[in-house]
Amino acid sequence: MNCPFCHIHNPIVENELATTFYDSHPLNQGHLLIITKRHVSNIFDATPQERLAIFSLLDICKSLLDLAFEPNGYNIGMNCGEAAGQTVSHLHIHLIPRYAGDMESLKGGIRGLIRRDGGIYGLSNQDKQRVPMTGTSFST
Repeated sequence: MNCPFCHIHNPIVENELATTFYDSHPLNQGHLLIITKRHVSNIFDATPQERLAIFSLLDICKSLLDLAFEPNGYNIGMNCGEAAGQTVSHLHIHLIPRYAGDMESLKGGIRGLIRRDGGIYGLSNQDKQRVPMTGTSFST
């Protein structure tokens, strides 16, 4: 396996199961990645403990970036699978600081970042019925 994320040196911060480093192709000042130390393809393959470790580092990194760069907001992104834009098949979360005026408009939030045509996917009633609403509660 020739995964570029499996051999990270000089992390920004790490814990037992996850680590962080600056993105080598940053979208903005301070853009960093949070990854699992164990090679897993995406969040759905991670253990509950790895998920907790990743999100623990997300909070820590946000605080560090607040102090270092004083951004006005953040984008947090994760692509799962090639069809979703994942280019490195190792679970990673992008933490991207945003600054007032760094883009023309972020109207529409994440939809404005992802949908190039500005359209909205209309979910039909038939689509909605594909995942039945059972009313069942799931414990975490």
